[in-house]
Amino acid sequence: MNNFRPLSNTVFPPVVKNLLIINGIMFLATYVLGSSLGINLNQYLALYSFSSEKFRVWQLITHIFMHGDLWHIFGNMLALWMFGAALENLWGSKRFLKYYILTGIGAAIIHLGVRTIEINKSAEKFQTYASAPSVTHFRDYINDAVPSVYKPDFENLLLSWEANPNSINIKNNSVALASQLYQADLNTPTIGASGAVFGILLAFGMLFPNVLIYVYFFLPIKAKYFVIMYGAFELFNGFANNPGDNVAHFAHLGGMIIGFILIKIWKIKRPDNYF
Repeated sequence: MNNFRPLSNTVFPPVVKNLLIINGIMFLATYVLGSSLGINLNQYLALYSFSSEKFRVWQLITHIFMHGDLWHIFGNMLALWMFGAALENLWGSKRFLKYYILTGIGAAIIHLGVRTIEINKSAEKFQTYASAPSVTHFRDYINDAVPSVYKPDFENLLLSWEANPNSINIKNNSVALASQLYQADLNTPTIGASGAVFGILLAFGMLFPNVLIYVYFFLPIKAKYFVIMYGAFELFNGFANNPGDNVAHFAHLGGMIIGFILIKIWKIKRPDNYF
């Protein structure tokens, strides 16, 4: 692609600046509306799985502007500014904004594809148990399907059932508890700009491979190695599928994948004199 409209080396180029402002406004609005009016913006703007009744198509974009806590938004916005400003200065605002939105949407679609597989497995485990509930099957279900954060409730019910193996009430409660776990998994939303930010990180590593990134502000590493290591870390954790892990690793990888594809399609080349 030869149609660049580069900017001067602006510390806060317009798209990055406005993205920072919009994310900040949405973060404050989520907190203020939730605490004062009881309105949960995440119910409408966070990204739900395709199979959830709460899914809406606009969530593929709106979830990019939602964040869970101060550290979540701070980390994403810091990375957006640190790496995004260089890309916007190089590409121009229009190309940068298109890249940011497309990597965010692409990351969301890849994440939802993986989530569909995970939710189908969760549904299968629940249905298998619900079809033949017993003390033994409940114990197996706990070991196989219940994340550690939820295990105390399940294990307490199991102890009661073991003490009263003929209790119909406990049997019904076990099915209800397993159903609640499945519904929680089905309706857990995803929020954050991480997919788009990882797309930006990938582009920065490809276009400015030898620039030093200071990990934790003191450990220098070249951008190309940082991207490779981060990508490998996300790939490992994505396939590890730790039940207690609430990070959308495949969304991060998705942002990188879509970013790589866009850079190749648009034929973006490394600048001659990169810093």
